[in-house]
Amino acid sequence: MNIGITCYPTYGGSGAIATELGQVLAKKGHKVHFISYSVPFRLQEYNQNISFHDVEVMPYPLFKYPPYTLALSAKMAAVAEEADLDILHVHYAVPHATCAFLARHMLRDRDVKVITTLHGTDITLIGSDKSFFQITKFSIEESQGITAVSESLKSDTISTFGIKNDIRVIPNFVNTHRFNRKEERCDMKNIVTDDEKIILHVSNFRPVKRIADIIRMFVKVKPKIKSKLLLVGEGPERIPAQELAQDLGLRDSVVFLGQQEGVDNILSCADLYLLPSEQESFGLSALEAMSCEVPVIGTNVGGLPELIKHGETGYITEVGDVDKMALHAVDLLTDDTLRKTIGRQARQRVLDNFAEESVVPQYESYYEEVLNQ
Repeated sequence: MNIGITCYPTYGGSGAIATELGQVLAKKGHKVHFISYSVPFRLQEYNQNISFHDVEVMPYPLFKYPPYTLALSAKMAAVAEEADLDILHVHYAVPHATCAFLARHMLRDRDVKVITTLHGTDITLIGSDKSFFQITKFSIEESQGITAVSESLKSDTISTFGIKNDIRVIPNFVNTHRFNRKEERCDMKNIVTDDEKIILHVSNFRPVKRIADIIRMFVKVKPKIKSKLLLVGEGPERIPAQELAQDLGLRDSVVFLGQQEGVDNILSCADLYLLPSEQESFGLSALEAMSCEVPVIGTNVGGLPELIKHGETGYITEVGDVDKMALHAVDLLTDDTLRKTIGRQARQRVLDNFAEESVVPQYESYYEEVLNQ
């Protein structure tokens, strides 16, 4: 098949999974065309079946904001015609599903199918805002195929927009060969000592990730466990988080690593992963941590309870309950047998349910289904 993929190229779960999907599809012989304003951050394995098409926006004084969506629609249509695309697979509803709708109608005689994958905040935050509600609902309903990354997100989409179309749940996946615990990859000598435990969080530091909860939890754990908190990522909450860590006397124990390419190597060093989000439709970073045998403490929101089995592969707490998070963290970090057992069970759950070898064929099958409608 010839497949066009559009995603946000910046750090985040939707862009990561879209890029990983395209790379796996290309290895399997499909022709994959990434269409975006810059190269997706996870696009590292080019081969003859992968192409990238840059969307350029014309600067013009009349435009207060550059019309990226129109440029993207035109580029989608051009690539679809030139590469004879069968499918435009767009990740994140706004504005990509809308752009795909326009591109499809620009092509007129060419029946390119549009598949929209919903990832979370495109539904629960942006799409539900009254200024975007109608266009989001319209764009989803005009797609020939719709997928969601969790049952929770499917339910949210139906209840928020009243979608009658079939929504196929295809979960996020991980390369379990790359995200695998290999102690020899762990090189944190300049950051932690051999007797310190590593608590880790990776995100784009948006308010929904509740970085402050992680730091408030850590201030309760630090006196009981010799440990360091490593925070990977950038975003609007980084500076407030740094200020909070300093105010709580944790300046030397909380390390901000910024954006990192080799997250799998950092995960191989971690003893515990934290994801205390206010909303999380799946939790790709938690999945990657579990694949590296790292127990995860997450919150009882969205798709996280579908991923983390409480007491078996990690722990689930209520949003904002830093005391319970700290309690579970101390239990895990003081009992190596418990921590390693839960870590092994976490990886087994990933192997059984979320490995790319079993999830990517679900996308291929769905592509065929949509094409044969």
